[in-house]
Amino acid sequence: MNPSSFLDKEGPTSNLAIEVGAIGEITGDPNKLKIGSIWDAARSSEEIGRAAIKRAIKALRKRHLVEEGAHAPAIAALARPLAVQDPFVDPINSYVVMVEGLEWKEKAENLELELQQCYKAQARLSEQLVVEVAECRNSKALVQEKEELVSNLQDESAQLRDENLQLKKDLEEKIKALDLLISENKSVKEQLEEVILKLKDAEAENRKLIDRWMLEKMKDAEKLNEANALYEDMMQRFKVSSIEQLARQQVDGVIRRSEAGYVEFGESTVPSVCKHTIHAHDGGCGSILFENNSDRLISGGQDRTVKIWDTKTGNPSSTLHGCLGSVLDLAVTHDNRSVIAASSSNNMYVWDVSSGRMRHTLTGHTDKVCTVDASKVSSRNVVSAAYDHTVKIWDLQKGYCINTIISMSNCNALSYNMDGLTICSGHVDGNLRLWDSRTGKLISEVAAHSQAVTSICVSRSGNLVLTSGRDNLHNLFDVRTLEVCGTFRANGNRVASNWSRSCISADENCVAAGSTDGSIYVWSRLKADTPSILEGHSSSVLSCSWSGLGKPLASAERNGNVCIWI
Repeated sequence: MNPSSFLDKEGPTSNLAIEVGAIGEITGDPNKLKIGSIWDAARSSEEIGRAAIKRAIKALRKRHLVEEGAHAPAIAALARPLAVQDPFVDPINSYVVMVEGLEWKEKAENLELELQQCYKAQARLSEQLVVEVAECRNSKALVQEKEELVSNLQDESAQLRDENLQLKKDLEEKIKALDLLISENKSVKEQLEEVILKLKDAEAENRKLIDRWMLEKMKDAEKLNEANALYEDMMQRFKVSSIEQLARQQVDGVIRRSEAGYVEFGESTVPSVCKHTIHAHDGGCGSILFENNSDRLISGGQDRTVKIWDTKTGNPSSTLHGCLGSVLDLAVTHDNRSVIAASSSNNMYVWDVSSGRMRHTLTGHTDKVCTVDASKVSSRNVVSAAYDHTVKIWDLQKGYCINTIISMSNCNALSYNMDGLTICSGHVDGNLRLWDSRTGKLISEVAAHSQAVTSICVSRSGNLVLTSGRDNLHNLFDVRTLEVCGTFRANGNRVASNWSRSCISADENCVAAGSTDGSIYVWSRLKADTPSILEGHSSSVLSCSWSGLGKPLASAERNGNVCIWI
């Protein structure tokens, strides 16, 4: 194959350069224009090589033809056979011709060698050209891939441009909506400020009206309190005069029972049978109390409820809710209309028994209220004690504290005396103290127990007070002299807590107290050394209460059960 024929043809290199350059000119892409220029440069260098090869081949051919023309005679002579030539005719010429023929032959051989070298150089250049053409094809494939990538990027760029425009439109709409909301918000704020100003004016006017209304109510209450005080004073005087008349109307030293002023106390007997066992409260029952001159029992427990029971049937009559802590002690007014509960929430709660509604929440103590009692002659006064070293006297009609007594020792139990003027209190230091409820002054005190006093119970006559202590003794004091007139103890009797309540019967002949072993010890004042033991509880007995009618006896245990004994 003639090398020049290969070089004369249009190869893929030129076509690739033309295509890339055309793409660059059409799209205006500088990268593609650069690639086209690179391919143009490659094409020009390739064409220059081809032209050089062609010129070299033409020069060689021309030189070969010239030399062939110049030495044609010699070559022809050499071509003739030697026999034709006559060596003797012209020996010198023959020799010269032979020498020249040898020289031309040598030159021809040299020219053939040069021509062969040229062919070899042409072959090498052709191989290089083939390699470059292959590389150009690879480059063209890469360029096509790059073009596809650039096209995809352009599409993505166009899509992103469209999305950007749409987002700008959305943003403008949102900004307009926000401006509208801001303007609306400003108007609403202005309206709100106007409403707030009106509300403040209304509140100020309302406070003025409330102050005026409260002032009128306080005036009315003061008038009503004055009338009640006058009425109670008149009734007290009437009772005193009636008692004096009864004292004068004695027959053989005995007051006639048909006369006014006599209160019949049922004769108490030592109970022996458990009539009912009631699960009264979840978590424990710490306090029980009979209504005045009634067999209805009131109980309070750790489930924050107060319940009223019919002891004849063992069924609950009503349940009082609203207490925010465990019920530690109970009291009932002398007319049985209101129930007061002392609570571990530092407050006391007053309910109306008939409706079951809460009347008051008495606040003022700073620690748990462990004992409470109501006056025996008035439904207005209540006394309480808490573990904040205070004893407080409350007015139930007004619903607030009217006097506070500071005690050096915390009070565990207290009770009004029957005259409504004296308060008996038992303290952690073991002392029994008597206070004047009107002035809050200490009247007298006595060391009742060697350890803390846990219970105070005043007899119906008001002459005796029963105290119990952590020394497991139960002492009976004469209130008038504060002398011990009886001590009750038993080997198995153990006081369960600092608020274990014992009781004395209405006829003052029997004393009952619970124990940690679940037993109830009942002593007769005539036989103080031999108590009766009632068994029926499964845990420590915390409280005992005797009905003012003489029976039944009720007891409450730590597990929340209440037993009714007859």
